[in-house]
Amino acid sequence: MPTLSKIIFVTISFISLLGLCGQATAIDEGDRAPPKTIELRVAVASNFLPTLRDLAALYQAETGIEIKLISASTGKLYAQIIHGAPFDIFLSADSRRPVLLSDSGHAMASSRFIYALGKIALWSPRNMGSCHDELMDGSFRRMAIANPKTAPYGVAAQQVLEQLGLWQKLQSKLVRGENVAQTLHYVDSGNAELGIVTLSLVRRLQERTGCLWEIPQTLYQPIEQQAVLLKGSHNIVAAKHFLTFLKSHRATTLIRSHGYGVE
Repeated sequence: MPTLSKIIFVTISFISLLGLCGQATAIDEGDRAPPKTIELRVAVASNFLPTLRDLAALYQAETGIEIKLISASTGKLYAQIIHGAPFDIFLSADSRRPVLLSDSGHAMASSRFIYALGKIALWSPRNMGSCHDELMDGSFRRMAIANPKTAPYGVAAQQVLEQLGLWQKLQSKLVRGENVAQTLHYVDSGNAELGIVTLSLVRRLQERTGCLWEIPQTLYQPIEQQAVLLKGSHNIVAAKHFLTFLKSHRATTLIRSHGYGVE
Protein backbone atom coordinates (compact mmCIF):
# COMPACT_ATOMS: atom_id res chain seq x y z
CA MET A 1 0.00 0.00 0.00
CA PRO A 2 1.27 3.53 -0.75
CA THR A 3 2.49 5.49 2.21
CA LEU A 4 0.82 8.72 3.38
CA SER A 5 3.78 10.79 2.16
CA LYS A 6 3.49 9.38 -1.37
CA ILE A 7 -0.25 10.13 -1.47
CA ILE A 8 0.37 13.73 -0.38
CA PHE A 9 3.15 14.13 -2.98
CA VAL A 10 0.99 12.83 -5.82
CA THR A 11 -1.94 15.04 -4.78
CA ILE A 12 0.20 18.18 -4.65
CA SER A 13 1.76 17.36 -8.03
CA PHE A 14 -1.70 16.88 -9.61
CA ILE A 15 -2.97 20.21 -8.22
CA SER A 16 0.16 21.99 -9.50
CA LEU A 17 -0.33 20.46 -12.93
CA LEU A 18 -3.90 21.71 -13.06
CA GLY A 19 -2.70 25.19 -12.16
CA LEU A 20 -0.10 25.19 -14.93
CA CYS A 21 -2.67 23.99 -17.45
CA GLY A 22 -5.03 26.78 -16.43
CA GLN A 23 -2.23 29.34 -16.67
CA ALA A 24 -1.24 28.06 -20.11
CA THR A 25 -4.85 28.28 -21.29
CA ALA A 26 -5.14 31.86 -20.05
CA ILE A 27 -1.93 32.87 -21.83
CA ASP A 28 -3.03 31.25 -25.11
CA GLU A 29 -6.36 33.04 -25.04
CA GLY A 30 -4.72 36.36 -24.19
CA ASP A 31 -2.26 36.07 -27.08
CA ARG A 32 -5.01 35.25 -29.56
CA ALA A 33 -5.31 38.24 -32.00
CA PRO A 34 -8.78 39.72 -32.42
CA PRO A 35 -10.46 39.05 -35.80
CA LYS A 36 -9.32 41.51 -38.45
CA THR A 37 -11.91 43.66 -40.17
CA ILE A 38 -12.12 42.76 -43.85
CA GLU A 39 -11.74 45.66 -46.25
CA LEU A 40 -12.48 45.26 -49.94
CA ARG A 41 -10.78 47.71 -52.29
CA VAL A 42 -13.05 48.34 -55.26
CA ALA A 43 -11.83 50.32 -58.26
CA VAL A 44 -14.88 51.90 -59.88
CA ALA A 45 -15.42 54.00 -62.99
CA SER A 46 -16.36 57.57 -62.02
CA ASN A 47 -19.84 57.41 -63.55
CA PHE A 48 -20.89 54.61 -61.19
CA LEU A 49 -19.38 56.04 -57.98
CA PRO A 50 -22.59 57.59 -56.52
CA THR A 51 -24.51 54.37 -57.16
CA LEU A 52 -21.77 52.21 -55.69
CA ARG A 53 -21.68 54.35 -52.55
CA ASP A 54 -25.30 53.42 -51.90
CA LEU A 55 -24.67 49.76 -52.73
CA ALA A 56 -21.59 49.62 -50.50
CA ALA A 57 -23.47 51.17 -47.57
CA LEU A 58 -26.21 48.55 -47.91
CA TYR A 59 -23.71 45.71 -48.15
CA GLN A 60 -21.58 46.91 -45.24
CA ALA A 61 -24.62 47.30 -42.99
CA GLU A 62 -25.51 43.66 -43.63
CA THR A 63 -22.06 42.05 -43.52
CA GLY A 64 -19.74 44.37 -41.61
CA ILE A 65 -17.30 44.21 -44.53
CA GLU A 66 -15.90 47.64 -45.32
CA ILE A 67 -15.81 48.72 -48.97
CA LYS A 68 -13.10 51.20 -49.89
CA LEU A 69 -13.86 52.93 -53.18
CA ILE A 70 -11.19 54.16 -55.58
CA SER A 71 -12.67 56.12 -58.48
CA ALA A 72 -11.21 57.43 -61.74
CA SER A 73 -11.68 56.98 -65.46
CA THR A 74 -11.79 53.39 -66.67
CA GLY A 75 -8.59 53.86 -68.66
CA LYS A 76 -6.70 55.26 -65.68
CA LEU A 77 -7.85 52.49 -63.34
CA TYR A 78 -6.93 49.87 -65.95
CA ALA A 79 -3.40 51.29 -66.13
CA GLN A 80 -3.10 51.22 -62.33
CA ILE A 81 -4.19 47.58 -62.20
CA ILE A 82 -1.67 46.61 -64.89
CA HIS A 83 1.05 48.25 -62.78
CA GLY A 84 0.10 46.36 -59.64
CA ALA A 85 -2.43 48.52 -57.79
CA PRO A 86 -3.78 46.48 -54.82
CA PHE A 87 -7.45 46.32 -55.80
CA ASP A 88 -9.79 43.38 -55.17
CA ILE A 89 -12.52 44.20 -57.70
CA PHE A 90 -12.75 46.36 -60.82
CA LEU A 91 -16.07 47.87 -61.88
CA SER A 92 -15.32 49.14 -65.36
CA ALA A 93 -17.45 51.41 -67.52
CA ASP A 94 -16.89 49.08 -70.47
CA SER A 95 -16.36 45.42 -71.29
CA ARG A 96 -13.06 45.82 -73.17
CA ARG A 97 -10.78 46.46 -70.20
CA PRO A 98 -12.08 43.53 -68.09
CA VAL A 99 -11.52 41.26 -71.09
CA LEU A 100 -7.98 42.59 -71.52
CA LEU A 101 -7.28 42.06 -67.82
CA SER A 102 -8.56 38.50 -68.04
CA ASP A 103 -6.50 37.78 -71.16
CA SER A 104 -3.34 39.18 -69.55
CA GLY A 105 -3.76 37.15 -66.36
CA HIS A 106 -4.65 40.08 -64.08
CA ALA A 107 -8.28 39.03 -63.56
CA MET A 108 -10.40 35.91 -63.32
CA ALA A 109 -12.24 35.45 -66.60
CA SER A 110 -14.98 33.34 -65.02
CA SER A 111 -15.93 36.20 -62.70
CA ARG A 112 -16.79 38.74 -65.43
CA PHE A 113 -20.38 39.88 -65.80
CA ILE A 114 -22.35 42.96 -66.87
CA TYR A 115 -23.50 44.79 -63.75
CA ALA A 116 -25.04 47.82 -65.50
CA LEU A 117 -25.96 49.17 -68.94
CA GLY A 118 -25.04 52.81 -69.24
CA LYS A 119 -27.22 55.54 -70.75
CA ILE A 120 -26.18 59.01 -71.85
CA ALA A 121 -27.91 62.35 -72.09
CA LEU A 122 -27.24 65.81 -73.44
CA TRP A 123 -27.64 68.33 -70.62
CA SER A 124 -27.39 72.06 -70.00
CA PRO A 125 -28.30 74.05 -66.88
CA ARG A 126 -29.25 77.01 -69.07
CA ASN A 127 -32.73 77.84 -70.27
CA MET A 128 -32.20 77.17 -73.95
CA GLY A 129 -35.40 75.37 -74.91
CA SER A 130 -34.41 72.13 -76.61
CA CYS A 131 -30.96 70.68 -75.94
CA HIS A 132 -31.22 68.70 -79.18
CA ASP A 133 -31.99 71.82 -81.21
CA GLU A 134 -29.14 73.70 -79.55
CA LEU A 135 -26.73 70.90 -80.43
CA MET A 136 -27.81 70.79 -84.05
CA ASP A 137 -27.75 74.58 -84.36
CA GLY A 138 -24.19 74.79 -83.01
CA SER A 139 -24.48 78.34 -81.68
CA PHE A 140 -22.81 77.48 -78.35
CA ARG A 141 -19.16 78.26 -77.57
CA ARG A 142 -18.14 75.13 -75.66
CA MET A 143 -19.47 71.59 -75.32
CA ALA A 144 -18.09 69.03 -72.86
CA ILE A 145 -17.59 65.31 -73.41
CA ALA A 146 -15.47 62.72 -71.63
CA ASN A 147 -12.16 61.92 -73.32
CA PRO A 148 -12.77 58.99 -75.71
CA LYS A 149 -9.18 57.81 -75.13
CA THR A 150 -9.75 57.07 -71.44
CA ALA A 151 -13.50 57.01 -70.83
CA PRO A 152 -16.08 54.68 -72.45
CA TYR A 153 -18.71 57.41 -72.08
CA GLY A 154 -16.45 59.61 -74.18
CA VAL A 155 -16.47 56.91 -76.87
CA ALA A 156 -20.28 56.88 -76.75
CA ALA A 157 -20.38 60.68 -77.03
CA GLN A 158 -18.13 60.55 -80.09
CA GLN A 159 -20.35 57.89 -81.67
CA VAL A 160 -23.42 60.10 -81.16
CA LEU A 161 -21.76 63.13 -82.72
CA GLU A 162 -20.54 61.03 -85.64
CA GLN A 163 -24.03 59.62 -86.20
CA LEU A 164 -25.41 63.17 -86.23
CA GLY A 165 -22.68 64.34 -88.64
CA LEU A 166 -21.25 66.78 -86.07
CA TRP A 167 -17.98 65.22 -84.91
CA GLN A 168 -15.61 67.03 -87.26
CA LYS A 169 -17.68 70.22 -87.24
CA LEU A 170 -17.49 70.60 -83.45
CA GLN A 171 -13.81 69.78 -82.87
CA SER A 172 -12.86 73.36 -82.01
CA LYS A 173 -15.71 73.61 -79.48
CA LEU A 174 -15.18 70.37 -77.57
CA VAL A 175 -13.85 70.35 -74.01
CA ARG A 176 -12.72 66.89 -72.93
CA GLY A 177 -12.96 65.77 -69.31
CA GLU A 178 -10.70 63.07 -67.95
CA ASN A 179 -13.84 61.17 -66.98
CA VAL A 180 -17.58 61.71 -67.17
CA ALA A 181 -17.78 63.16 -63.64
CA GLN A 182 -15.34 65.90 -64.62
CA THR A 183 -17.33 66.44 -67.81
CA LEU A 184 -20.46 67.06 -65.76
CA HIS A 185 -18.52 69.55 -63.62
CA TYR A 186 -17.49 71.51 -66.72
CA VAL A 187 -21.14 71.96 -67.65
CA ASP A 188 -22.41 72.56 -64.13
CA SER A 189 -19.75 75.22 -63.49
CA GLY A 190 -20.48 77.06 -66.76
CA ASN A 191 -17.16 76.26 -68.43
CA ALA A 192 -19.21 74.59 -71.15
CA GLU A 193 -22.77 75.47 -72.13
CA LEU A 194 -23.81 71.85 -72.60
CA GLY A 195 -22.36 68.37 -72.48
CA ILE A 196 -22.92 64.69 -73.06
CA VAL A 197 -22.93 62.96 -69.68
CA THR A 198 -24.41 59.89 -68.02
CA LEU A 199 -28.12 59.92 -67.37
CA SER A 200 -27.45 58.58 -63.88
CA LEU A 201 -25.30 61.56 -62.87
CA VAL A 202 -27.50 64.24 -64.38
CA ARG A 203 -30.72 62.90 -62.85
CA ARG A 204 -29.70 64.52 -59.58
CA LEU A 205 -29.72 67.90 -61.30
CA GLN A 206 -32.99 67.55 -63.21
CA GLU A 207 -34.95 69.75 -60.83
CA ARG A 208 -32.88 72.72 -61.89
CA THR A 209 -33.80 74.91 -64.82
CA GLY A 210 -32.27 73.85 -68.09
CA CYS A 211 -32.74 71.17 -70.70
CA LEU A 212 -32.19 67.46 -70.94
CA TRP A 213 -32.23 65.17 -73.97
CA GLU A 214 -32.01 61.48 -73.22
CA ILE A 215 -30.04 60.37 -76.26
CA PRO A 216 -31.59 57.43 -78.16
CA GLN A 217 -29.56 54.28 -77.65
CA THR A 218 -29.66 53.66 -81.39
CA LEU A 219 -27.07 56.44 -81.77
CA TYR A 220 -24.33 54.68 -79.78
CA GLN A 221 -23.15 51.17 -79.09
CA PRO A 222 -24.37 49.55 -75.86
CA ILE A 223 -22.35 50.65 -72.84
CA GLU A 224 -21.86 47.29 -71.12
CA GLN A 225 -20.25 47.96 -67.76
CA GLN A 226 -18.50 44.83 -66.56
CA ALA A 227 -17.29 43.77 -63.12
CA VAL A 228 -14.32 41.47 -62.65
CA LEU A 229 -12.44 39.88 -59.74
CA LEU A 230 -8.73 40.69 -59.78
CA LYS A 231 -6.17 37.93 -59.21
CA GLY A 232 -4.13 40.14 -56.90
CA SER A 233 -6.95 40.21 -54.36
CA HIS A 234 -6.11 39.13 -50.81
CA ASN A 235 -9.82 38.73 -50.00
CA ILE A 236 -11.02 36.34 -52.70
CA VAL A 237 -13.93 34.86 -50.73
CA ALA A 238 -15.27 38.27 -49.63
CA ALA A 239 -14.78 39.70 -53.12
CA LYS A 240 -16.78 36.85 -54.67
CA HIS A 241 -19.52 37.40 -52.11
CA PHE A 242 -19.75 41.11 -52.97
CA LEU A 243 -19.94 40.35 -56.70
CA THR A 244 -22.79 37.93 -55.97
CA PHE A 245 -24.51 40.70 -54.02
CA LEU A 246 -24.30 42.98 -57.09
CA LYS A 247 -26.43 40.44 -58.96
CA SER A 248 -29.09 40.28 -56.25
CA HIS A 249 -32.59 41.69 -56.70
CA ARG A 250 -32.02 44.44 -54.12
CA ALA A 251 -28.83 45.56 -55.83
CA THR A 252 -30.22 45.53 -59.37
CA THR A 253 -33.32 47.43 -58.23
CA LEU A 254 -31.11 50.15 -56.78
CA ILE A 255 -28.98 50.23 -59.94
CA ARG A 256 -32.08 50.72 -62.09
CA SER A 257 -33.28 53.54 -59.82
CA HIS A 258 -30.05 55.38 -60.54
CA GLY A 259 -30.74 55.47 -64.28
CA TYR A 260 -28.97 52.35 -65.54
CA GLY A 261 -30.24 49.34 -67.39
CA VAL A 262 -29.67 45.83 -66.04
CA GLU A 263 -29.51 42.63 -68.06
